[in-house]
This record gives sequence, structure tokens and C-alpha cells, in this order.
Amino acid sequence: MGGYITRRLLSMLFMLLLLSLVVFLLFSVLPTDPARLTCGKACTPAIIEANRHRLGLDLPVWQQYWEFLKGMFVGRTYGSGTQTFECSAPCLGYSFKKGEEVTVLIKDRFPATMWLAIGAFILWITIGISVGIYSALRRGKWQDKTVMSISLVGYSLPSFFIGLILLFFVVLRWQLLPYPAYVPPTENPVQFFQTMILPWIVLAILYAAFYMRLTRNQMLDTLGEDYIRTARAKGLPERIVIRKHALRAGLTPIVTAAGLDLAGLLGGAIITEQIFSLPGLGSLAVSSVQDYDLPLIVGITLVTATFIIVANLIVDLLYAVIDPRVRLV
Repeated sequence: MGGYITRRLLSMLFMLLLLSLVVFLLFSVLPTDPARLTCGKACTPAIIEANRHRLGLDLPVWQQYWEFLKGMFVGRTYGSGTQTFECSAPCLGYSFKKGEEVTVLIKDRFPATMWLAIGAFILWITIGISVGIYSALRRGKWQDKTVMSISLVGYSLPSFFIGLILLFFVVLRWQLLPYPAYVPPTENPVQFFQTMILPWIVLAILYAAFYMRLTRNQMLDTLGEDYIRTARAKGLPERIVIRKHALRAGLTPIVTAAGLDLAGLLGGAIITEQIFSLPGLGSLAVSSVQDYDLPLIVGITLVTATFIIVANLIVDLLYAVIDPRVRLV
């Protein structure tokens, strides 16, 4: 077990290193010149050249990447002489558009995205798995057909449509909730909940529909296995058969999908954050693209990819806990 974790951690570090290289090279070959973008209106060739030196763009590409990589561990200094900018480790770059370190910008926006992802995850996992089990146990009956029809509708509707419908009726027309205005839960728990409940519902509708169908299909496959018939023949209570034997064996693909979906949401739910004016990573990514803020785009891309790679490792470790047939060697 320990050897497996060590190998996976080393593999994860290698993947992150390779990913950082690919992302850095992709953005370094773009025709857009960051030195010109940070020049302002009164732009001259001398100012562009000074910006290029300040950003370190006058260095060879391999040296730019080395400085970028080194900055993630020991920090980095931009510019020289009296015009210097310190970027403390882990330094993912410096956004001259916003005048702030990329790491600080991401850290400020991450809590809103984290709460959005965690709240929606709890809702869709609870609803999706429980309703999926209910549907599987009533296969072919009207309850099963109703659940599958509802899940198909929920899975087909785009998030912006659901969000706008909820915003119009719940907030504007019926006035059941105030207009979303995000505050941290430690500052005003009531306003925090009022702001987050609709975004949670939007994402839960989309993801729960998928997990209903996935759980139902896995349960139907598992309930047809010989060991399930054996457990029932031994007189085990049905709840034990379902919970301990059928569900546990069918959880592997559900855990895989859940881990990757949660990791993807931690990287920012762009559409949902835009609709409900949440100051998260998704809205930050949109503004960085609109401003051609390349260091910020690179930083958000790397953070999102890191979440997904780490989620893969955690999911693999959970396999051995869920299914005793799996051995990590």
C-alpha cells in the first residue's frame, strides 16, 4: 500500500510538471504579446520593451519556463533596479492587468467556488444515489419510468436555462429570496445560504440526473450477480443485501465520476457563477480571458488540472476501501 501511494505521488508530480510545461509552451507561442497588452494607451516601443523586460519575456523560452518553475517553490522577482515586483512562493505569475499576484487572486476567489462545489456535491450525491437505488428496485414499474423521464429532462436542460428560470421566478417574480449577493459564511450565514441555495440547486439538478441513471444501471447489473442471489437465499434482510453487497459493489464507477466532477467544479463553474454573480474561479477565468491576462489564465488552468489529477489519486485509493477485491500493489 505504501509503495503504491509513493509511486502514484511521484507519477502525479511528473504529470503536474509535464502539464505545466505544456501549458506554458502553449501560451508562450500565442501571437498575443503580453508586453503590449500591459502597455496602456500611451504606448511606445520603449515602453513595450521595458514591459517585456519587466515580465521576463526578453529571456529565451526555456529560461522563462525555468524561472516560472522556480517561482512556484522559492518565489520570483519581476523587473530589475527600482522597478521590481516580488512574487512570493508558490508564485504562479504576476497579473499586471490587475496589479496582483496570480496566487493571491486565485486564493481570494477560491472560497466561493469551494462552497459552491461542496454544497452542490452533497445535494447531487444524496439525491442521485438514493433515487437511483429506488428506481432500480422498482425496475419496469411506473416509479422507475417516472424517475428516468425526470432524469432525462434534468440532464438535457442547460445550466444557464435552469439558472435563469430559477432566478426569474424565485427571486424576481415570487420574491422568495433576495437577489444573490455573496458573503462568506462566517460573516453572514443567513445571507450566505440565501445566495448559495439557487446555485446549489442548479448544479444538483444537472448532476443528480446523471447519477440517478448511473446508480440505477450499476444496481441493476449488480443485483443480477450470483452472490446477491446467494445472500438472499441465506435469508439476509433486504436492506443488508442492498446496502452492504449490491451498492458497495456498484460504487466504483460512481466514485470515479463523483471525484472527477467535484474536482472539475473546484476549478470553477463558469456559467453558474456568472448567472448568480459569484466571485469564484469561473468568473475570474472569464475576466482573465476578456482582458487577455495570460499569467492569470495559465495559473487558473494549472490549478484546475491539479485538482483533477489529485482527485484521480484519491479515487484510486478509495477503490480499495469500497471494493475488497481491489488490491493496490
